[in-house]
Amino acid sequence: MSVPANTIYHFDQSTEKTTKWVYAFEEGNAGMRDLLGGKGANLAEMTNIGLPVPPGFTITTAACLAYLAKGEVAPANMMDQTIKAMADLGKKMGRTFGNNADPLLVSVRSGSKFSMPGMMDTILNLGLNDEAVLALAAKSDPRFAWDAYRRFVQMFGKVVMDVEGHHFEHIITQIRESEGVASDPEVSAEGWQKAVKEFKALIKKETGTDFPLDPWKQLELAIEAVFRSWNGKRAVDYRNHTNIAHDLGTAVNVVAMVFGNMGWDSGSGVAFTRNPSTGENVLYGEFLFNAQGEDVVSGSRTPIPIAKLQDEQPEIYRQFHDIAQTLEKHYRDMQDVEFTVEQNRLWMLQCRNGKRTAAAEVKIAVDQVTEGLISKDEAVARIEPAQIDQLLHPRFDDDAKKAAKLLAKGLNASPGAAVGTVTFDADTAEQLGKVEGKAVILVRPETTPDDVHGMLAAKGILTQHGGATSHAAVVARQLGLPCVAGCEDIRIDLKARQFSVNGVVVKEGDVVSLDGARGEVFLGAVKTIAPSFDDQPDLKTILGWADSVRRLQVWANADDPDQARRARSYGAQGIGLCRTEHMFLGDRTEKFQEAILAETEEEFNRVLDEVLLPLQRNDFYGIFKEMDGLPVIIRLLDPPLHEFLPSRESLIEEVATLKAKDGDSKLLAEKEALLHVVNLEHEFNPMLGLRGCRLGIMRPALNRMQVRAIFEAACDAAREGVDVHPEVMIPLTSHINELKEIQPLLLETARAVMEEKGVTIKYKFGTMIEIPRAALTAAEIASMAEFFSFGTNDLTQMTYGISRDDAERKFLLNYVERGILPKNPFQTIDQTGVGRLMEFAVSEGRAARGDLEVGICGEHGGDPASVEFCHKIGLNYVSCSPYRVPIARLAAAQAVIRERKAKK
Repeated sequence: MSVPANTIYHFDQSTEKTTKWVYAFEEGNAGMRDLLGGKGANLAEMTNIGLPVPPGFTITTAACLAYLAKGEVAPANMMDQTIKAMADLGKKMGRTFGNNADPLLVSVRSGSKFSMPGMMDTILNLGLNDEAVLALAAKSDPRFAWDAYRRFVQMFGKVVMDVEGHHFEHIITQIRESEGVASDPEVSAEGWQKAVKEFKALIKKETGTDFPLDPWKQLELAIEAVFRSWNGKRAVDYRNHTNIAHDLGTAVNVVAMVFGNMGWDSGSGVAFTRNPSTGENVLYGEFLFNAQGEDVVSGSRTPIPIAKLQDEQPEIYRQFHDIAQTLEKHYRDMQDVEFTVEQNRLWMLQCRNGKRTAAAEVKIAVDQVTEGLISKDEAVARIEPAQIDQLLHPRFDDDAKKAAKLLAKGLNASPGAAVGTVTFDADTAEQLGKVEGKAVILVRPETTPDDVHGMLAAKGILTQHGGATSHAAVVARQLGLPCVAGCEDIRIDLKARQFSVNGVVVKEGDVVSLDGARGEVFLGAVKTIAPSFDDQPDLKTILGWADSVRRLQVWANADDPDQARRARSYGAQGIGLCRTEHMFLGDRTEKFQEAILAETEEEFNRVLDEVLLPLQRNDFYGIFKEMDGLPVIIRLLDPPLHEFLPSRESLIEEVATLKAKDGDSKLLAEKEALLHVVNLEHEFNPMLGLRGCRLGIMRPALNRMQVRAIFEAACDAAREGVDVHPEVMIPLTSHINELKEIQPLLLETARAVMEEKGVTIKYKFGTMIEIPRAALTAAEIASMAEFFSFGTNDLTQMTYGISRDDAERKFLLNYVERGILPKNPFQTIDQTGVGRLMEFAVSEGRAARGDLEVGICGEHGGDPASVEFCHKIGLNYVSCSPYRVPIARLAAAQAVIRERKAKK
């Protein structure tokens, strides 16, 4: 993947000749990450606090941006400043760069503002050539000198001259075999001398260009190669994955070489000041004797645990241990450090905040508060919301995942890890999963409400089509099921009951594994780890600190008592969306169809009163009991009626088949009658059709039944001592007259029920703001509505004028990849468009009703950036699926912490 075409590299050409492009380590500090990159800033900081760092200098990120902006031409004076910095470096080392009789060798390393381990390029031992290697051999050891030279030629050939690395490895393998040795340290000086010769011949063959012997030319080419590596594929992919901006650039760090491969009193290591997997406060890392740094991370040799260095070189280990502790206290975070020992002398080559697992992140944060190293606010701010996702959803074991076969990638619709046998229809999924107790993965082109029973029985959902707010995605998140949606790489053949991808055919009964957090599909069973919220005291501690900071409340979307219970256990302070239509899914769909198919108004009302009312009342009663003392917002029926009926296309096919085969006449009549009703309810654009409050106005008995069920359940629960706070939400309002038409009827029903029950409860009536006109006329609507809840899925869809499912399937993800849109607006609120409508509605609504309660109930309520926006515009709460409640709690607190920091 390439950098988005609209990426702008900021460069002021008017100051090009006067800009300082190069900084010695002594001139920098840790606060200069933007300019010096993380590595350069930390090398400068370690230098200035007196740690043993080889001398060096940094060419700035600004130079990189200028180079890219000018079409890969170095900015004026950059090389002049580099030449001067190299002369100063030579004075510190007592040698001169380019002097073949006494060569000064350097490493050239990348280093962006944010750590991108292994994503860009490094070159070691730069400055060697055919003459300098002889001088180095005379001053040290011939084997060491030729080993250093072959490493340089190998790295330079791969990084700068674009020769594929496996060609070099093949030559090395042949040399090892010819000498009868098993590892690189056993290769002789003559062997490495032969390697250098063959490496240079390889470069000439592959590129048509000789390997450069002039050290200054080597340096110039290496600097430019590091600049270009900023836009290398792996760096771009990494930035896309981690949301790092493409316009930051990388610095280049030029450092005097120290050698870990000068003998068995030398070596290189990588270590963390705490265990990055568990967070345990122990020094964790590895060390290799007689090796350079890349040997440790390449896996070509087996290193020893860092603790064993204490036995081999106790003084070096003590010094390193003390430095590690100094760095952690100085940076107030767990550090990842690289170091080299050259003939019993320790050198520090790098430090940075160490990457760690979610579990380690949380433990380290809590421990460092306890140790007095950081504050509670800093601990809360440090946790990435995505790490909460990892902790609360089953996830794959990292090693098992690396070994598994990746089949395809789709949209990461719902996080978690799932393993099961493939099935292609909801009935089979229910039979296998619910009845037979097997783990199944439901694979569908896309899901519909008819599939809910199968989804309930499945361990995970895979769809070929659909987006982040598709049915599969929304229901899967609600159920806490891993879901990969919009996986357009697969081709489903429902008749053959199989899907294919890249030549691999997966049949029903085969096992696959889904990583919902990354949108990945694997062949076979991948080992999973299933964490528990109750078993994570450190996470609970962090979230407790977050709760003490945040202003924004966090509610949950929950449609039944079990979901309400789970939401409350995760810290939800109310229910912001109870979708009553979800109470009619699964085996209840037929009961609702009975009402839709009623031929008379009397029969329609009978089904409402005798069949549906008791079902809804029982569900509401259970939810009120679970949410004792907390508000519960219940949305009246929102979707059009046809969603509860069989598909029109399938019925047409069934009727045609029965007619063609002279089938059962009674069955044919039933199907024709059903098709007649389906045709009556059919709409060309149902999203904009008879749904929400429009349906309530045209069929008021439906909403009145629901309000009666709500208030009967609330009164019954209140009689038992439950503190109930029902809030009735009317969906899809676009005009004040719609509320004037329907709300008085519903209020009348609510008051009648309370009078019948002899119970008075506090309640509210409000509406969803999901149509732009409703946002623009918020003052009018607030004259009747006591609360607003932004339905940001529909509000985004109507503001953009696109179908979210079609858009995500056909072009929206491509828009994001190409930078046409900065984010998927169905995952993160579009603050400049949809956000302005929201902000306007809040302002106008509260101007008309000072105590107006305002929240959000779309899945944006669990997106950290959207939560921060909701905090900024003064919402009372955000509401999201139960599994995202802890994420929203953390994000709401982090919004406050960032706000405080900005004001200082």
